[in-house]
Amino acid sequence: MIPPKGKIDKSSKNDYTDFNSTMEVVLSAENFESEVLKSPLPVLVDFWADWCMPCHAIAPAIAEIANTYQDRLKVGKLDVDQHPTIASKFGVRSIPNLKIFKNGRIAEEIIGAVPKNEIIKRLVKHL
Repeated sequence: MIPPKGKIDKSSKNDYTDFNSTMEVVLSAENFESEVLKSPLPVLVDFWADWCMPCHAIAPAIAEIANTYQDRLKVGKLDVDQHPTIASKFGVRSIPNLKIFKNGRIAEEIIGAVPKNEIIKRLVKHL
């Protein structure tokens, strides 16, 4: 289900997975610092889990946002079950949880399954 057209290949050494023809970064303990905290672009991080139905519900909107803003924004997905330490470090207590990182810091947080237009409204002020 997440991503909507296939599963994340957790065994792959490639940190980028094609979700609905968009490039989203599969985040892990190994690449979180380089892909998120040291990114020159703002980063929308989707903290999710496979069992989370609201996470599945917003996945298509996240993929569309990644495609629309690909030149101005990086989008990453972090499986909280695979990386609970990172989720805890950034205060993720419920999912779906979207955090916008800018200059290595959390600039905005969106908790819950919110409509795509609300995500965009809160995202664009950080681009």
